[in-house]
Amino acid sequence: MIQQKQSHLSNVELWKAWKVEGLLAAKQQLIEQYLPLVDYVVGRLLVGLPKNVSRDDLCSHGMLGLIDAVEKFDYERGLQFETYASWRIRGATIDGLRQGDWVPRSVREKAKRLEDAYQKLEQHYLRSVTDTEMSEYLQISEKEFQHMLQEISITAICSFDDPIKEEESETRLSLMIDEKAKNPEYKVNEFFLKESLAKAIEKLTEKERTVVSLFYYEELSLSEIAEVMSLSPSRISQLHSKAILRLRGSLGRWKNQLLED
Repeated sequence: MIQQKQSHLSNVELWKAWKVEGLLAAKQQLIEQYLPLVDYVVGRLLVGLPKNVSRDDLCSHGMLGLIDAVEKFDYERGLQFETYASWRIRGATIDGLRQGDWVPRSVREKAKRLEDAYQKLEQHYLRSVTDTEMSEYLQISEKEFQHMLQEISITAICSFDDPIKEEESETRLSLMIDEKAKNPEYKVNEFFLKESLAKAIEKLTEKERTVVSLFYYEELSLSEIAEVMSLSPSRISQLHSKAILRLRGSLGRWKNQLLED
């Protein structure tokens, strides 16, 4: 993801110089060292965004996230800074996008409508529902359904600072607890979350699973995935949107079950 300019030892020394001694020069060097992370995260987020979204603006927001990460990171915990910083950069970039009101309210409402429909239908049938079943439930044609998927493809990104549910204050980031910490309740929740997510992924269609795997694990862009799967980029975008909506619905059910228990 990023080429390290420092050895592990010198990197630790930089963190000590900044965190212990408060040397601003060390902080600046750390920021410069991890600056490629901003380009990487922004490049990932730009996939599927409207062409009027400025890369420079996104990089500016991402830069604030990187600075925030350098200021808040605790190097003594033994965690990987790249992972932590990526969350912060991504969150800051998405927050910046939202402040710019880049997604029309009507599009967000459509995304919520589809997410709710996937959740209700798949909970009823206990399987992945087809486009035809979704269209009939929404009382629209399949062509209109495909158009809706294409419209909401730009909303299929989320911030770790987002609440898990709109009416709640608990965020995704709050669940990112140090795995070394001994917290039985967290371990139980983590187990059921992973189990629920695994089951949700199993219910995806083969093509949807492939897109999720190539995008999130192999870190290919949607255009690269289109080449691999011999499909159009717009079709890959639709598959990605459907997969995200299904997974969100499944995780929403998991959250509701925890509250009921």
